[in-house]
Amino acid sequence: MMYIAPFPARFSLILPLLLGLSGCALFERGREEAPRPGADLATEFAPAVSVQPLGAAGYAPEALDQTSEAEKRAALAAPAAGGERELGRAVVALGPPAEAGLWVRTSLVSAPGQGRVVVPGGRSLAVELRPTSGGALMSFSAYQTLGIGLTELPEVTIYGR
Repeated sequence: MMYIAPFPARFSLILPLLLGLSGCALFERGREEAPRPGADLATEFAPAVSVQPLGAAGYAPEALDQTSEAEKRAALAAPAAGGERELGRAVVALGPPAEAGLWVRTSLVSAPGQGRVVVPGGRSLAVELRPTSGGALMSFSAYQTLGIGLTELPEVTIYGR
């Protein structure tokens, strides 16, 4: 019977390294450099766009508020309605400014209805409650009426019938 010596240990470490390095050359061959943006690239399909911040050129956040001052005063002065109950608390974010009115979208209601929100400072505002499955949103007009900064995320108490 013939004895075969085991494969030397040093070759078992070097062989995978050599095979791995030789495989790298395969990836380098088909590699092309991506074109870099420059003056020679066509720009006729990219229209010129002028972007201005909301506060520039005479635009103010208040210009987006389409709720009348009379509606805001009435909503602030509205007393708590009889049969009203606390639905819960929610952290609200600013809703789409294009949707006019005084409203709150919340998962605390399953159907549209009338309600009220109270901010931590104690100010109360009558709003339309709208159902949603996501996080709570409050209208731009409601934010403005309650004096909340547009980047704030206040925790409000929501009341409904």
